[in-house]
Amino acid sequence: MGNTIRATIAFIPSKKCQKFLIGDLEEMPLDKMVDVSGSQLRRFPVQICSFTRLVKLYLSDNKLRNLPQELKQLQSLQILALDFNGFRELPIVVCSLKQLSILYLGNNRLHALPSELSLLKELKTLWIETNYFSDFPDVICELRSLKTLHVGYNQLRCLPKGLNRLEDLSSIWLSGNLFSEFPEVLLEMHFLDVIDVDRNRIRRFPSLAHLKGLKLVIYDHNPCVNAPAVAEGVRRVGRWAVIIKKSKKKTSRGLESRLRKPRSPRLNRRLNQIKTPPS
Repeated sequence: MGNTIRATIAFIPSKKCQKFLIGDLEEMPLDKMVDVSGSQLRRFPVQICSFTRLVKLYLSDNKLRNLPQELKQLQSLQILALDFNGFRELPIVVCSLKQLSILYLGNNRLHALPSELSLLKELKTLWIETNYFSDFPDVICELRSLKTLHVGYNQLRCLPKGLNRLEDLSSIWLSGNLFSEFPEVLLEMHFLDVIDVDRNRIRRFPSLAHLKGLKLVIYDHNPCVNAPAVAEGVRRVGRWAVIIKKSKKKTSRGLESRLRKPRSPRLNRRLNQIKTPPS
């Protein structure tokens, strides 16, 4: 019943109704963070833009489809979460936030990214999982500071050669796409720590033993006839992975915990709610 009421109130464009949805946002939060995730928002609360020193803004799990131009006033913003909304296009105003280092765009309806995204020179983590990308957005190859890239659960079949220009990239997550062959460009990216190609259509894996920086490769749930060869000490997750002796299990688990796929803020909140017993 509570969510039904909130969803109904979200249609009413009055200040009182907005205050019911997001609470009192009249003063700059001390932690420089605003989290209005899961608030049934259909319109962005413009009053947030008055907090010009805001560093973190979480808008996950709403019903947003656009953002106002006033957002560009938040030039100190470093983390922006727009996942689990209804965006069909990335609002260009996001590309004016020059200090952004983490951008969550997963679980929307995106099929392309604007060329203006290349203006985000400080961007280090980009999530575009679970959208409608059938072609890899070439503009990502211009994000030279990128360290972590999540593009899982789209409809990708190949990666562009220009991806190897991202020399700071350490992990790439490609699970749940339509790759029938291991992406050739990844064989040139010696700086990668983590490669995830889980749940694709790859039948044969090339050797990855020459990738000296590699620590973890995830290739499970592919119709493969072989496992990728890797250098000593590299952990493999998938069919025919080497069975680790009991004496090495503790080390293996430690490495896995450090390299485990990170969760989006929205998923972390949901899991915390499940773990917390009712009062």
